[in-house]
Parts: sequence; structure tokens; C-alpha cells
Amino acid sequence: MNTNVDLHGADGVAESVEGRILTKRNAEQPLDVPNPESGTQGGGLDRVRNAAQQDKEKQFTALLHHVTPELLLESFYELNPKAAVGVDDETWQEYQKDAENRTRELHARVHQGTYRAQPSKRIYLPKPDGRQRPIGIACLEDKIVQAATAKVMGAIYEEDFLGFSYGFRPGRKQHDALDALYVALMQRKVNWVLDADIRGFFDAIDHTWMLQFIQHRIADKRVQRLIQKWLTAGISEDGEWSSTTVGTPQGAVISPLLANVFLHYVLDLWIDHWRRHHAKGDVVVVRYADDFVIGFQYREDAERCLQALRARMTQFGLELHPDKTRLIEFGRFAATNRQARGQGKPETFNFLGFTHICGRRRTGSFVIKRRSIAKRMRAKLQEVKQKLRKKINASIAEQGAWLRAVVQGWYNYHAVPGNRRALDEFRTQVSRMWRKLLQRRSHKARTKWSWTRMNRHIRRWLPSVRILHPHPDARWAVTHSR
Repeated sequence: MNTNVDLHGADGVAESVEGRILTKRNAEQPLDVPNPESGTQGGGLDRVRNAAQQDKEKQFTALLHHVTPELLLESFYELNPKAAVGVDDETWQEYQKDAENRTRELHARVHQGTYRAQPSKRIYLPKPDGRQRPIGIACLEDKIVQAATAKVMGAIYEEDFLGFSYGFRPGRKQHDALDALYVALMQRKVNWVLDADIRGFFDAIDHTWMLQFIQHRIADKRVQRLIQKWLTAGISEDGEWSSTTVGTPQGAVISPLLANVFLHYVLDLWIDHWRRHHAKGDVVVVRYADDFVIGFQYREDAERCLQALRARMTQFGLELHPDKTRLIEFGRFAATNRQARGQGKPETFNFLGFTHICGRRRTGSFVIKRRSIAKRMRAKLQEVKQKLRKKINASIAEQGAWLRAVVQGWYNYHAVPGNRRALDEFRTQVSRMWRKLLQRRSHKARTKWSWTRMNRHIRRWLPSVRILHPHPDARWAVTHSR
């Protein structure tokens, strides 16, 4: 393997045009932990963070001592108590009974080098398109050590990651990425959109490149060995162990951070350099984990970038999905230009659960319309239908309370401005499912459950349709007040 490849693709670590969201050190997911050396809460990691911010080329030779017994215990309590168990079959509740002593013993093994990573248990979750998504469930102690190590590493990489990177980062949720994309499409000169998909990204991460990228910042051999242990621990499926020479298990606590590090060097730094030094017009980027969208002012830039991006991905063992990667005409002039050429409406693209559409306001001005992806909504409704059938003998109150949580959960994510029609459709379909289920209880119930009676229960239990999210422009203005 050629180790002389330009990993950054840039003269230095340049911040993105979109900039960073200034947060109060991401208070909802604190990185600070007790540090015996400083005598203050989080003093050690604060120093790491400050050093990473001040020197973008600095290599950290001593990091593992920040993985303290206190941090391991804190990481344990931050895990989901209801999460699936790994190959050790140990539950969160069992571990909790002696968590303080066990995390101290775990700490000793980590620092003495006797800690051994166990293989991830392979399970499969259904995808909206009917396929199965492989998920790796780590053992409980592996989750604890990974979570603690990710906090320490995060103190460094949160100072390195660029502003258009949103996936699995503290203080940067999916709607932040959606807001950034909306504002970019509305305010910048975007006429072409590259909707990109990396084929099987998590399963294709090259271990050699991954470790080489880590070494740019982390020179602590003990931390490097921990990461290598997790990457090569293997997979256990139906009791059969298999080795892993590429990829990082989806579901592992450390995987999102490793994925962001990998794409930081392979994609983020490269595309930021490309748009600054090779593009003739505006180029905007929004990435959430391995899902990203690039907007271009000129088609020539878009085509050259796509060609270079394919080569870049191949260089690091990745591949753009040939069927899911599309370059489309999109933006405020797309409809007019296509009409002049005798073509149909502008194509749409999907990003983070929403179909993005070129639309017009009542005044005739251009606007980006966002609708819940129809295929995903159908898949969600089918899932609700199957689970509701299992509650056929439950009381109306129990069914209603469960359906209220389902509908409210859907609204919490999808209730964005302009998406009211999809919200109403979701609630209507859930209501019909519920009525049909109640009618199935007995033949006599078919005449009993008229819509007049049913609507009383619907109004009582199901949340009414309302928009919960502010307009992207408004939220963006607040988070980027500077």
C-alpha cells in the first residue's frame, strides 16, 4: 500500500465555509471527567482539547491515562440498559449490581494490557427497502471501554472535524444537518446536486488506512492497540466465529467516531480543498455519517468532482454506489431551464428521511419543499400494523396509549414546515389500522365501530397534526448568531 498518499488533500486543515456551530462545549454530552492530576472536573481532557485546538499537527503520545475508573463507570451508566446483549449474555442490570468494583477491575486490565476484546454478535435489522442490515452487538465491557475511549478521542477530533460534518457528533443532530442543507440550497448558488451513497461503507473500511489515519493525531501505542483489537475482534453469528479484515461493526459504540475519522481524511479534507482550489463556482457540502450531499453552481464542476471523487474513494477501498449516486439538476432555476429544454420537472433527492423537492411559494418565489420519504413511511406503517396486531386483545386505553407514543414519535422527527400533508396521511393510516383491528375482535364489532364513535377515541388518544420544528432559516439564524 502506498503510504505516501496525500491524506488531507489540502495544504492544511482548513475550516469549511459553513463554519462550526459554537456551543457551550456541547453541554448535553459532556466530555469532562474527574482527573486526579488537575483536581478539577475534566481538567485533563480540557488540556487535551486545548492542545488539539492550538496545534492541528500535534500527536498525542499519552492518552490512555485519561481512561479512568470514574470515566469507565460514567460510561457504563450512559449505556442503554435495555440494549441487546453481546456474546457474553451479560445484561446491564447484572453488571450494575457491582458496577463500581467491576469497572475498577476493568480499568486495571485495560492499563495492564490484559483486556481482550470479544467478537461482536451479528444480528440483522430490516431496512425500508426490504433488505437486512447487519448489526454487530458488542459485549458490555467492550461497550464501556469503547465509550470511554471515544470520549477521550473526541476531545481531539471535535477540534479537527469540519463544519459540514454532522453525523454522530455532540450537539449536531440530524435536523442541524437538514437545516444546513436547506439554507445552503436556498442562499448559495446551487444549480446541481450530487446525491452520493457509499456502497456498504461500514463493512468496507480498510483497517490499515484506519490505523494510519488515527496515527496522525494519536501516537499512544496503547490506544492504537485498543482500536486494533476492536477492529479485528471478529464476528459471532449463530455461534460461529469469523475474522474481520475490513470494516467496523455497525452498532459498536466506537464505530461512529472511527467512521467520522475515516471520512474526515478521505472525504472532508479532500472536498474542502477541491472546492477551494479547483471549483470555478460555489460548492456546498453537508455530510451526516456516510450520507452526504454536494451542491454545485456549475455542471462542469459537478462532473469533474464526481469523476475525481470516484477515484478518491477507490484509492481508499471505498466505492460510490453506481445506482444510488446521482447528479441531478436542482435549484431555483432548475424548473425553468428544464422546461426550456422540453424536459419534465426537476428530479428530487432524499436525505435523512426527507425527499427534497424544487417548489414554489404562493408568491411564485423558489422554495425547497421537504416531504417524508414515501417508501419509509410505508415501511413504518407496516411495522406499526404488525405490532398492533399483537395487541388485539389489549384494552382500548392500552392500545391508544401505545399508538399515541408511535404517532408522537413520528411527529417529533417529521413535523417540519411544509410536511403537514404527510403527517396527516400518517395519522389517518394509523387511525384506519386501529379501527380495522377493533372490528376484527368479533363480527358484531363491525357495526359497533362506526367512524363517529371511532373518531372520539382518535381525538382522545392520537396527537393532532401540528408543526413542531421551526423554519430552517430561523433555527439556523439562532445557532449561527455570529
